[in-house]
Amino acid sequence: MKRLFDICAAALGLLILSPVLFALAVAVKINSRGPVFFRQERIGRGFRPFRIFKFRTMVVDAPQRGGQITSGHDDPRITRIGRFLRRWKLDELPQLINVVAGEMSLVGPRPEVQRYVEMFRSDYAEILRIRPGITDLASIKFRDEASLFSGGKDPEQIYVQQILPEKLSLAHEYVARSSFGFDLRILFQTALRMARG
Repeated sequence: MKRLFDICAAALGLLILSPVLFALAVAVKINSRGPVFFRQERIGRGFRPFRIFKFRTMVVDAPQRGGQITSGHDDPRITRIGRFLRRWKLDELPQLINVVAGEMSLVGPRPEVQRYVEMFRSDYAEILRIRPGITDLASIKFRDEASLFSGGKDPEQIYVQQILPEKLSLAHEYVARSSFGFDLRILFQTALRMARG
């Protein structure tokens, strides 16, 4: 039931939102040089790697200018259109492609890069029994995650020692409570948060 709902909802979303996705793609391309999409390897169900799709929100050489963690809203690597996309979480919309492809679900623990998965491998052994998702309990709680890094000397240390353990706890909670009704509740709460910007 969950997989069927994911396929139908994601495919319908891509169809309905296609004009919006096209307009955002053009805006990303015009705003700064580089590809429209940011693709990064994440670890999925059963520890299988896959490439996640996002609209690119940073300058093309962002990895050479800093670490993997965005150091707050004032990170100079974020483009002008990127700030808008991040604020409204529109950069996540291309992940509907990952959902249709079977790599992700609409609701499920957010997929991480291998570096952080290896740091907490025993946790992920349970969490990655299910598909990662576009939104989850942690996405709602850490709606404005970037603000937590503002003024921090080491964003990665803050992420690994404070934020990620709490995200993992919420991921374990989701796995334990997972149901179609719970997914609908999370989708509704996510939509409300997005509407508030």
